[in-house]
Amino acid sequence: MATIAMPSRRGKLHPDRVFYPVMCLLVLITIWLGFAKTYYAAGLIRAHLPSPVIHVHAVVFSLWLLTLIVQIALVSARKVKLHMALGLWGFGLAAVMVVIGTISSVNSLRRDMSPPWSGLSALTFFVIPLSAIALFAVMVAWSYAMRRRPDYHKRLMILANIVLLDPAIGRFPDTITPMGPMTQSLILFSFLVILMAYDFFTLRKVHRVTWQGSLLIAVTVLARVPFGMTPLWQHFAQWLHG
Repeated sequence: MATIAMPSRRGKLHPDRVFYPVMCLLVLITIWLGFAKTYYAAGLIRAHLPSPVIHVHAVVFSLWLLTLIVQIALVSARKVKLHMALGLWGFGLAAVMVVIGTISSVNSLRRDMSPPWSGLSALTFFVIPLSAIALFAVMVAWSYAMRRRPDYHKRLMILANIVLLDPAIGRFPDTITPMGPMTQSLILFSFLVILMAYDFFTLRKVHRVTWQGSLLIAVTVLARVPFGMTPLWQHFAQWLHG
């Protein structure tokens, strides 16, 4: 998992020690708003999910969130060595999430799952969860490669968690906001804007990895539905649909 914040050498409160816990809190609130009705407030393992693989996916995803909370708590307690050791568990869990997430997405495709607000067929909608999984894998692998550079590493881990918000945002109750593809994208992009604004406030510039990662996410999110309508993707999704 990420090196979320580093303590100040002078003993003063570093802005990172406020910003990254706040970002974590925003992630948790977003996840709760999206999945409370169908999972967290519905009894967890007793929730009426459509298939066993979705239950496994929910458990693994929740373990990731718990790991994120523990990692932030360890940094706040200045247990950096323990934080780094637990990071190996976090990266292993991320690999499991990619596999389970892909299997769950295919399972949803075969159940012809596509939310009414999307206006998309199940074959086209399949590109949305699969692209989110791909982005998550890229961000986590990138952060692992940059684990010796905390300023890169922690931002990439935040970007990885922002990517995970995509399905939660799509499940927001209508009482919060009428959902649609554009609304979903704008809410997701707002998290990227917050990260860039923090960089500008603390560094007087947007960190290199922030704008590179945000650009990759934005391009993927904007291009995925048009790509999902191409014959190439339709044939691929139909093949997986079986």
